[in-house]
Amino acid sequence: MARPPRPHARSLPPWARWMLPALVMVALGIGLINHGLQRAAPPPQPSAAQQFAPHTAPPTPDPVAPADPAPSPAAPAPPTDLVPPPLAPSRPTRVRIPAIRVDAPLTGLSLLKNGQLASPPEKDPNLAGWYQDGTTPGSVGTAIIGGHVDTHTGPAVFYNLGALPKGALIDIDRADGTVARFTIDAVEAYTAKAFPDQKVYGPTPRPELRLITCGGGFDKRRKQYLGNVVAFAHLTDTRRPLP
Repeated sequence: MARPPRPHARSLPPWARWMLPALVMVALGIGLINHGLQRAAPPPQPSAAQQFAPHTAPPTPDPVAPADPAPSPAAPAPPTDLVPPPLAPSRPTRVRIPAIRVDAPLTGLSLLKNGQLASPPEKDPNLAGWYQDGTTPGSVGTAIIGGHVDTHTGPAVFYNLGALPKGALIDIDRADGTVARFTIDAVEAYTAKAFPDQKVYGPTPRPELRLITCGGGFDKRRKQYLGNVVAFAHLTDTRRPLP
């Protein structure tokens, strides 16, 4: 599958130049994940029930809340233990998604000289990769994990990503011994031409996670996927692994 050219800075609007690395990472979805030969049944695609409500963005908190002009009756404060504090950066080592039976090691991925993100080795279909020059899962910001939907030998690690229901849990084991638990907010599919880079890769004021693989239909003549499936999640718990 041919890789798209690296975006040229002069072709980007002024607001986007500072986030060129994030825009370059669109390659994670349309160039990184190698397509398979569709020897098995097509991978599941997100339904309307799994998507964000129309005309809404991922539910991130407003970093600047307007001050109330006058005091108002105080509402009960939510329990602070329901909002885990962000974790310090630490290398993720494993991703576990019980709802779709994923239990896979993670390998670090970096940008190639052409500006594209390297892909996980295809020889191990049960291997996912994380963008090691970006946010680590559990820290403030948007962490990125990509995995093959299939390979030339059959289904791969994120084959069932499109079937993830809202509320499903994702555990990320980290090198410091902590586990960052994320909850799925939505799963959506996009065509390559309509991939929403800001929505997927843009910065967030809280720890969030994106899982990305190929999807959006398959071109049998060209033997490649037409787009991507993206799962959106946010941090909901942190803990130490059980002994």
